[in-house]
Amino acid sequence: MVEKRPLLDFITHAVLIVGAVLIAFPLYVTFVASTLSLEEIMSVPMPLLPGSHFIDNYSQVLFAGSTTGSKAAVLDMLLNSTVMALAVPLGKTAISILSSFAIVYFRFPLRNFFFWMIFVTLMLPVEVRIIPTFKVMADLGLLNTYAGLTLPLIASATATFLFRQFFMTIPDELAEAARIDGAGPMRFFWDVVVPLSKTTMAALFVIQFIYGWNQYLWPLLITSDESMYTVVIGIKRMIVGGDSANEWNLIMATAMLAMLPPAAVVLLMQKWFVKGLVETEK
Repeated sequence: MVEKRPLLDFITHAVLIVGAVLIAFPLYVTFVASTLSLEEIMSVPMPLLPGSHFIDNYSQVLFAGSTTGSKAAVLDMLLNSTVMALAVPLGKTAISILSSFAIVYFRFPLRNFFFWMIFVTLMLPVEVRIIPTFKVMADLGLLNTYAGLTLPLIASATATFLFRQFFMTIPDELAEAARIDGAGPMRFFWDVVVPLSKTTMAALFVIQFIYGWNQYLWPLLITSDESMYTVVIGIKRMIVGGDSANEWNLIMATAMLAMLPPAAVVLLMQKWFVKGLVETEK
């Protein structure tokens, strides 16, 4: 039964509006700052209405970079971030779904032991194994390469666990029916398991895309060539000193550009993302 309570509805909407304004205000200030000249942004108080340097600022960071910090064009940084943010979730999904399929549907010695060994790696994030990982990448000559940026991040115990839990909810009768029809393991995998896992893969892709896009420490270590900077590293490299030495209008423009791809992925895949999480919890 739906009760009509006007006062409760008013309070609920008021709280939602206030919350939305509080969250959106810093983003609005960032956008306004990205449209101002350096003199305007350093003035006190800073204008709270968009300025007239929108095209100038965004064109400069996209194609020429800043003049005091990193000289790399943000367009190249966005390309590097996109490659990294796509390679990480695709690699994680491919490895995790195959390893989970093997753990759930194949009977081999020490199966549970290997699963728990994978699970234990959850306690070993990249930050903990950063030095040996960097040494391996350096010995392989993968510094300042896309392979060096992505390979250490594509194995995921979390994704393996997520797929394992989902596969365990698939009825055994489906596997038995496929076996009776003469389907081999990989035929069952492609025709049954993968289609049923689409929403889980979509949810995992969204989470891991944002994870890959926001990576800071590993790209900071593995890249020293400006042409391989990701946009998160680029923002840091643009900040060179005190407030007067930084081109905050260009930095804010870069920050706005850096927010667009993850926001677009979340908006475009919102339906699949929510559906994947709900079905996984079942």
